[in-house]
Amino acid sequence: MAKPEPALLDPARYPFRCSIETRYRDLDSNLHLNNGVIASLLEEARVRFHRSADFGGFSADGAGSAMVVSLAIEFLGQSHFPEPLDMYVGLARIGNTSYELAQLVMQRDQVVVFAKATLVTTRQGAPSAISDERRAAVQAWTLKP
Repeated sequence: MAKPEPALLDPARYPFRCSIETRYRDLDSNLHLNNGVIASLLEEARVRFHRSADFGGFSADGAGSAMVVSLAIEFLGQSHFPEPLDMYVGLARIGNTSYELAQLVMQRDQVVVFAKATLVTTRQGAPSAISDERRAAVQAWTLKP
């Protein structure tokens, strides 16, 4: 992934924010948060975003779900224990069966990570179209201009 556009590094554009505490055990031998841990914390932020935005069940009967098919992470700075990470998430794109989330991670007001996750909506194990109703319902969670 190319270096993110500067506009994507502005936390004011993101409709969702949560804070996640760091743990001593998240450190690596260089005494910063391990990159694998960061990937796990990005997952936690996506789950919290989905729960807050009621992004579950994309099909009319609620049987749908979504799965990550691509995750690109740009490490733009170091993050450390014990300060929490401020995680920002917003809907960057919505397609027929997939959508993309932009994620920004900051610590002490400094950008440390930018990530993009592409998720495919599924039903009974196969890609499933996102309904117009669902598409309209999630517009409030898109990145702000």
